[in-house]
Amino acid sequence: MGRPSNTEQRRAEIVDALLSVMAKTGYDNATVTAIAKEAGLTSGLLHYHFENKQAILVALVERLVSGLEARVEARLEEAGNDSRARIHALIDAHVAIDDGADPRAVAAWVVVAAEAVRQPDVRRLYSRQIKTTLERLSSLIGECLKKERRETRAASSIAAATLSAIEGAYMLSTAAPNILPKGYAAPSLRKMVDGLLDAQAHR
Repeated sequence: MGRPSNTEQRRAEIVDALLSVMAKTGYDNATVTAIAKEAGLTSGLLHYHFENKQAILVALVERLVSGLEARVEARLEEAGNDSRARIHALIDAHVAIDDGADPRAVAAWVVVAAEAVRQPDVRRLYSRQIKTTLERLSSLIGECLKKERRETRAASSIAAATLSAIEGAYMLSTAAPNILPKGYAAPSLRKMVDGLLDAQAHR
C-alpha cells in the first residue's frame, strides 16, 4: 500500500482539527479560522481541501464511524464464539475506557447527534450508524437467546434499550462531565444486558 498523498494527509489533519475544536467548543463555535489554526494552516488552504465547514463535519462523521467499526470488529474477534462475550464486546467497543478510547470522539459524537437534527447530510450518516449498531445488537442478542434456549421475542427491545443506554452515556459524559462515576458505563451495561437476557423465559 502506498503512502497517503499530501492532499489526503492535509484533509485528515483538517478533520482532526475539527474534532479537537468541536470537542472543546461545540460545532457552532468551531469556525473555519479556528479549525485552520488548530490544523496549522491558513483559511485559504483549508478551503482548497474542503468547500465549507459542513463538508469537514461530514468527513469527520465518516471517520468516527470508521473508527468505531474497527473497534467493534477487533473486540468481536477477541470474544470468539461465546454469545454473551460477543454482546459484552460490542458494549465495550462503544463505552469501555481503555488505551484505544478517544474522549474527543465521544464529545464529538454528541455534537454530531445534535447536528443530525439540523443537517440532513449529517442525519443520514448518523441514522445509518445507529441502524447498523441496532441491527448488530439485535442479531447478537437474538443468537444468544437462541443458544440459551430462551424466548427471542424481546431481542429487538433489549437491543434498543442497550443502544439508548450507550448513547445516553455518551451524552452525560459530555454534557455533565465528572458527575457520574468514572468507568461505570461498560460494567453497568454488561450487567444490565445480562439481567434482561436472564429475565427471558426458557423454551
